[in-house]
Amino acid sequence: MEWSEDAIVLVLRRHGENDAIVSVLARGQGRYSGLVRGGAGRRAGPVYQPGNRIAARWRARLDDQLGALTAELVHGHAARLMGDADRLSALVAAAAVADAALPDREPHPLCFDGLADLLARLDAEDAWPAAYVCWERDLLAELGFGLDLERCAVTGSREELRWVSPRSGRAVSAAAGAAYADRLLRLPPFLLADGVAGAPPADVLDGLRLTGRFLENHVFAALGRAGAPAARGRLVDRIARLATMGGGESPQRPQNLQDS
Repeated sequence: MEWSEDAIVLVLRRHGENDAIVSVLARGQGRYSGLVRGGAGRRAGPVYQPGNRIAARWRARLDDQLGALTAELVHGHAARLMGDADRLSALVAAAAVADAALPDREPHPLCFDGLADLLARLDAEDAWPAAYVCWERDLLAELGFGLDLERCAVTGSREELRWVSPRSGRAVSAAAGAAYADRLLRLPPFLLADGVAGAPPADVLDGLRLTGRFLENHVFAALGRAGAPAARGRLVDRIARLATMGGGESPQRPQNLQDS
């Protein structure tokens, strides 16, 4: 059994002194794990950092074996974001969420394309916090748990959509949900707009609460996962600190990374 394809590194777990078990997402193969000889060592370790785009080759004698993974680096996203703790946190969180949410060895090309697009946004744009939330929204849809944000579940109206039902995932208008606001999830405006630029941290935090609720209840629980990955929790904490500080704009890329 063998395949070769572009892939994105999701998680690296040490195996012994220098080896590693690496989980990757390949467009045509899905999420695969493989043993990388020397994958935790000084020479190969930088290749297998979460978020990196690699040319991967997986081989095994039998289909149900762990298999061996080798790779060449195509794009080192992790190294480019090393000087930006917020963006790096988003990269690691996205890779960990994809690893926890996607079933093993089941092709999901749209999930691969969405993650690749998010990594490019992290590398180049200042609207990345809202883009991250939109990526989780799209991941839910691809896995069969899409949110219905087109119209109010109660009135059918497309106007003044303000909330989301935590049970159905359907939008609720401001008027219809007023009496139940304490039981509903806030719907941040950027999830209804075409663009994500300028979304304040408070709205991004509301978006993370929204997508996180459905990821935990419908995706991670169904796969037997014990809640969201710790890396996602650390990203939420970062955005929460920004929201507490009252930042009205999305976090900005440091000048030295913009010029690199």
